[in-house]
Amino acid sequence: MSTEKPTPPGNNECCESGCSPCVWDRYYEELQQWQQDQAAAQSEKEDAES
Repeated sequence: MSTEKPTPPGNNECCESGCSPCVWDRYYEELQQWQQDQAAAQSEKEDAES
């Protein structure tokens, strides 16, 4: 589980030539996983407090 929120690519990291995967694709995948991990951790915390 990742505790640190992913950092978006820097201004010069995307070459805008349609690479697959683009650095933005990777960022959004990592962000989605981080959000899922955060939701799961919150759910576990709420369950433990019940």
